[in-house]
Amino acid sequence: MNVVSRLTLTLFPDILAVCRLDPDVAVPRWALVRPFTSITRTPAELSIVCLQKGVPEGVRCERGWRYLAVEGPLAFALTGILPSLTGALALAGVSVFAISTFDTDYVLVGRPMQNGRWTFSHGRDTGC
Repeated sequence: MNVVSRLTLTLFPDILAVCRLDPDVAVPRWALVRPFTSITRTPAELSIVCLQKGVPEGVRCERGWRYLAVEGPLAFALTGILPSLTGALALAGVSVFAISTFDTDYVLVGRPMQNGRWTFSHGRDTGC
C-alpha cells in the first residue's frame, strides 16, 4: 500500500521524559502513570517514556518532550508514515523520538509547540 498522503495529528499537552535504566531492573512504579507510558526492554537497556513530572531526580533521562499522535488506527500495510512526519519536522528543525503501537504512531517533539491539530501533506511545506 502506498504512503499516506495526508495525516491528521493531535498534539497532547503532557510533557514527557525519555528515560534510560539498566536492562535488568524492574519497571519502576513512577513510570506507570497515565495517560502515556511506553516501555521497551532490550539486552542493553530499559527505555521508558512517561510523564516527566513523575520521574525522580537522578534518573538518566531527556526531559521536555511533547507528543503527537497520528489519527488511527493505521493499517500495517501502510508505508512511509514515519518518514512523512519526521522529514517535515526535520525541515522545521524539530528533533523527534518515534514510538509505534499496534494502532498508530506517536512522534515526540523536542521543542515547545502550541496545542492543536495539524495536518501534514506529504511532499508539501508544512508551515511548522
